[in-house]
Amino acid sequence: MKLKALLRSLLLALLVMVAGCSVSRPETDTPPHKNSSTPPPPVRQPRVEPAMAAPPAVAQDKVSGKTDGLVDQAAPPRSRQIGRPFAAPPAPPAPPAPPALAEMAGMSHNAQSAKRMVYMPSPILPQPMPGEVNRENYTHRDSNPVQLVSEQPVSTFSIDVDTGSYTNVRRMLNEGQLPPADAVRAEEFINYFDYGYAPPTDRQQPFSVTTELAPAPWNAQRQLLLVGIQGYRVPKAQIPAANLVFLIDTSGSMNEADKLPLLQASLRQLVRELRAQDRVAIVSYAGYAGVVLPSTAGDRHATIDAAIDNLSAAGSTNGGAGIELAYAQAEQGFIKGGVNRVILATDGDFNVGTVNPEALKTIIEDHRKSGVALTTLGFGQDNYNDAMAVMLADAGNGSHHYIDSLQEGRHVLVDEMSATLLTIAKDVKIQLEFNPSQVQEYRLIGYEKRMLKREDFNNDKVDAGEIGAGANVTAIYEITPSGSAGARIDPLRYGHAESARHDGKELAFLRLRYKMPGQSESRLIERPIAAQPATEPSERLRYAAAVSAFADALRGGKYLDGYGYAQIAALANGARGDDADGYRAGFVQLVKLADGLATHGHGSASDTAAR
Repeated sequence: MKLKALLRSLLLALLVMVAGCSVSRPETDTPPHKNSSTPPPPVRQPRVEPAMAAPPAVAQDKVSGKTDGLVDQAAPPRSRQIGRPFAAPPAPPAPPAPPALAEMAGMSHNAQSAKRMVYMPSPILPQPMPGEVNRENYTHRDSNPVQLVSEQPVSTFSIDVDTGSYTNVRRMLNEGQLPPADAVRAEEFINYFDYGYAPPTDRQQPFSVTTELAPAPWNAQRQLLLVGIQGYRVPKAQIPAANLVFLIDTSGSMNEADKLPLLQASLRQLVRELRAQDRVAIVSYAGYAGVVLPSTAGDRHATIDAAIDNLSAAGSTNGGAGIELAYAQAEQGFIKGGVNRVILATDGDFNVGTVNPEALKTIIEDHRKSGVALTTLGFGQDNYNDAMAVMLADAGNGSHHYIDSLQEGRHVLVDEMSATLLTIAKDVKIQLEFNPSQVQEYRLIGYEKRMLKREDFNNDKVDAGEIGAGANVTAIYEITPSGSAGARIDPLRYGHAESARHDGKELAFLRLRYKMPGQSESRLIERPIAAQPATEPSERLRYAAAVSAFADALRGGKYLDGYGYAQIAALANGARGDDADGYRAGFVQLVKLADGLATHGHGSASDTAAR
């Protein structure tokens, strides 16, 4: 009993000592009693930070860690700025000084480790290197379904001249990865290529219409119906005076070789083409927006080049402020009867200011009423916001393109300048009514983001796509003739098809609506499509079929009946025709790359999308 009492007393004393040691003592405490045999720990002096002047208009994005501000782009006194520059954040508190060696000497290994953890800098986890986390953003859309003509005889959609999906996917394949299915939009693959349609004979009607019907290469029991539109061409010298505002994303996310530097090199290609009657302004945005180059005559190439060269990337991304300022510049320099356009170049990574997509869409829809269109140029990877760039272009009556190389930058800004900049027809809609006595099923390939309600076709208040000078637009339907064994849907037990007039001659009836620039009332084009298919498809239809099949294969190949990459490559290679610039040969190589990636375990497009 005495022993137990003694042990209890010792344990109690030990607990009291531990409790006493755990009470923190300020560094200004008086030293221990002079009779103590324990040497006092060294007194830690408070660390004094050197005074530093905070950089002007700098802020830090709480999510990305980017600093805010326009580097080397100090706006001149007359510059317009939208949004208030962010104030410099307060300096973070200095971390405590590390413990002295004497303080650590008497501790156990575990106690020393715990003590060190208190003084380790935060965060202690390694941050991901650029490129390790893929934050690319794509809008999900299901492929157009097969429709029974007896149930849904009319198909209505808006034309689309975007090409960004094709070049973005080209970038992915060249880097050795299959694209996610949502990155693949078939119409943008098809419309990347020129199919040699004859232009209109005069400009009273701004575009010609070509149709063709032939057996489908992946299933002879079905047919492909091609509808091609070709806008009239305008030589570069005859393009009206252009009022261009380049809206440049100079945020920190653009500080990569395939973003701002590629954009600068692409813009220099365009500068040589600008004329004295043209006007150019440059607005940049990071945390706030500023005018880098006020409206300047297009023939002042050295001045424009210098402004482009001085762009540099740093900061967060206040795209909303940039859009507002760019439209203000464009409306201030508006040229009546000329080309008035904002060209937004970005990776789409908006993270401060107005970031809600619907709010941005509303801003652009309001400004397009002034007659200023918006074209978007996408750049980069890992954080590329395709969904944002496409939405803004659609809302701004413009087109979206993705720049994956300097060659593509020249292709869009120089070779296709008139198609990119000069609108010759707006709100162009297509409607096909299929003859149920000739067609059992149909499926529109692509254009999922451009589908319209049937009643929208005659409603001039409904926005639709625009055609630029020299641009061509192609739509392909896969159809199943009535009575064909290739039908995908069982006929209704109690249904019956009403025979249309001229049922032995007409496959479908085509209607197109469009407005001339500056007009609010639409014009109508109507024409029947003959039911007699060609024995052999033309070179243009074979090549367009190969491109549409490739897009379908990348999305999972649901409608190809086992038609694979090797067959697609062979079909395209046999229909290359005149390929002076090598774009069609490049396409064949892309199909072969996709074949190799799919064969060697990289997964299908649907698998990639699921991941």
